[in-house]
Amino acid sequence: MATVTFDHVNKIFGDFHAVQDLNLEIADGEFMVLVGPSGCGKTTSLRMIAGLEEITSGELRIGDRVVNDVPPKDRDIAMVFQSYALYPHMSVRENLAFGLKLRKVPKAEIERRVNEAAETIQLQKLLDRKPKELSGGQRQRVALGRAIVREPAVFLMDEPLSNLDAKLRVQTRAEIARLHQRLGTTMVYVTHDQIEAMTMGTRIAVMSEGLLQQVGTPQTLYDTPLNRFVAGFIGSPSMNFVDVTVDGSGADARLVGASDWSIPIPERLRSTAGVSGRKLVAGFRPEHLDIGEAGEGQGSFRARADVVEYLGNEELLHLSAAEQDIVAIVNSSHRVRPGDIVDMIVTLSKLHLFDAETGAAMTPETTAAAA
Repeated sequence: MATVTFDHVNKIFGDFHAVQDLNLEIADGEFMVLVGPSGCGKTTSLRMIAGLEEITSGELRIGDRVVNDVPPKDRDIAMVFQSYALYPHMSVRENLAFGLKLRKVPKAEIERRVNEAAETIQLQKLLDRKPKELSGGQRQRVALGRAIVREPAVFLMDEPLSNLDAKLRVQTRAEIARLHQRLGTTMVYVTHDQIEAMTMGTRIAVMSEGLLQQVGTPQTLYDTPLNRFVAGFIGSPSMNFVDVTVDGSGADARLVGASDWSIPIPERLRSTAGVSGRKLVAGFRPEHLDIGEAGEGQGSFRARADVVEYLGNEELLHLSAAEQDIVAIVNSSHRVRPGDIVDMIVTLSKLHLFDAETGAAMTPETTAAAA
């Protein structure tokens, strides 16, 4: 097992700066997820670890060894791709053993590793089948098994579940998480799916346009995003944002948006909100909204229900308020219908404020640092 360290790493393709000054340390045995939209630099970062992309500048270390100029075969890594990349004419057993045969591993050792890997990912009964006789989920398990038999220091996974249907993705997601718990090996996993990131990662690194935005545990990213991008990317459905202006001061200070949208400023954020007239962005998650009358520690606003999605025990409401679309998740017992006017409650302790220009989160900590 090993750590993986990016030290001021850059990758430039011509005039395109794909990865910009990346500093990231992945601990030994950690499950690190690189997440972000298409083109953010996450796959390029993974490919630099694998040695499939040259590093333009900076230093990349696996363990204590600088690997900038080390060939992929000598990096002690194994990679699982989006495509299964199995040899169609070989059985599952032969696919698992092929890489070890190329490395001239003794036959008895190959057999031991193949059998152990097959048991780990429950492929014992499929070892003599060809890939065409397997389901998509079984093929993906074979691809995982081929990486496992290598017994690498680091596993690299590039969107390995994107070719699976929704139900199989959930199942395989759990299998990979169990695999990490069982093996305890360092894993770096790339995905654009923030649900995968939240459910699988020990820590998550959120990237956008080549820049690392924030690194932290799933709960840290959910509860205390550093900027508007992270706040909007983490969580499903994504966070609601309303352009607001600070009105008043002290205990009477409020956040005022379009069409008479108005809620109190939480006491914890009054010092960061600034003077009356300042432009900010208020953020609140769909699951932190409810229907009813505001009580202690709550604000409220009136909204019109445009679309109601019934989900059994919950309803997903698409609302119009503050001249924009707002999404809320409420108990289905409310029986909201399209066109209804509803009073929405927002829990002030869950409210986030962001600078209107920079998108940085407004917290007492960031305000103190800026001072």
